[in-house]
Amino acid sequence: MTYLVTGAAGFIGFHTSLRLLARGEKVVGLDNLNDYYDPKIKLARLEVLKTHAGFTFVQIDIADRAAMEDMIKGHQDVTRIIHLAAQAGVRYSLVNPYAYTHANVEGHLVMLELARHLPKLEHIAYASSSSVYGGNEKLPFSVDDRVDNPISLYAATKKANELMSHCYSHLYQIPTTGLRFFTVYGPWGRPDMSAFLFTKAILDGKPIHVFNNGDMRRDFTFVDDIVSGIVAVTDSPPSGVKPYRVYNIGNNRSEKLTHFIDLIEQACGKKAEVILEPMQPGDVKETYADIEAIQRDHGYRPTTSIDVGIPKFVEWYRGFFKV
Repeated sequence: MTYLVTGAAGFIGFHTSLRLLARGEKVVGLDNLNDYYDPKIKLARLEVLKTHAGFTFVQIDIADRAAMEDMIKGHQDVTRIIHLAAQAGVRYSLVNPYAYTHANVEGHLVMLELARHLPKLEHIAYASSSSVYGGNEKLPFSVDDRVDNPISLYAATKKANELMSHCYSHLYQIPTTGLRFFTVYGPWGRPDMSAFLFTKAILDGKPIHVFNNGDMRRDFTFVDDIVSGIVAVTDSPPSGVKPYRVYNIGNNRSEKLTHFIDLIEQACGKKAEVILEPMQPGDVKETYADIEAIQRDHGYRPTTSIDVGIPKFVEWYRGFFKV
């Protein structure tokens, strides 16, 4: 079976591609290798993927409609799409909003049109985000909750992805599944995420900046658990008159940020110098995933606590950067 994975050189796309390749699937990986964060890590991930015979890489901007239409002519055997390419980050959306409409809205539309015209396509699963819950105060966040009040442009683009996908499932009976990821971390992680930022600062002897004076909680989810959810969902396309689904993928535990930092300090063998900051615009105090729906439909069971996952991340970081 041939899978098209967008954002294949990204954090989650890399791990997802590896999982698929390990079980003998063919993977066509797309990525534009942009410089939102240091491309060195993307290129290193890509080198690992290229060691697998079943992997084909195409450097491309998914929002470039003409280039994408030309590319897919050579890959008409694609049966499933895992669409993970996006402009990530809540805070960066305050700085460069047009990057989000380009990649997340225009790019998502291109992927839906691509899916509509692929003769063998069975399913397109795509990355949404826990950010769509915005300022919701009811916890844990459930896929049955209303998500009409995003508090960042990033969240708004992810909600737009879900609405666009609903239209395509309704109009063209294309099976689509949105996956609301909750604070993913782990080896090969993104440099703009807290695990990476805190580990780097502590090992470099620099202060870490902790927002809302440290009074925050997150449903930190280890990347291997995220990938297990992605693959399980992608393997079971929704059916019916309107083949559309949305699921949370999280660890189903809301952890104190201070405990998260304690674990990084322990793994690094050094205490952090902490600078307390106010809440940032677009940020939320707490996330917590209700995963009942994905458990029921796909048998999803996260297995990695942060007590286990954080040391694995720090071990990877030390090895990759030789510190």
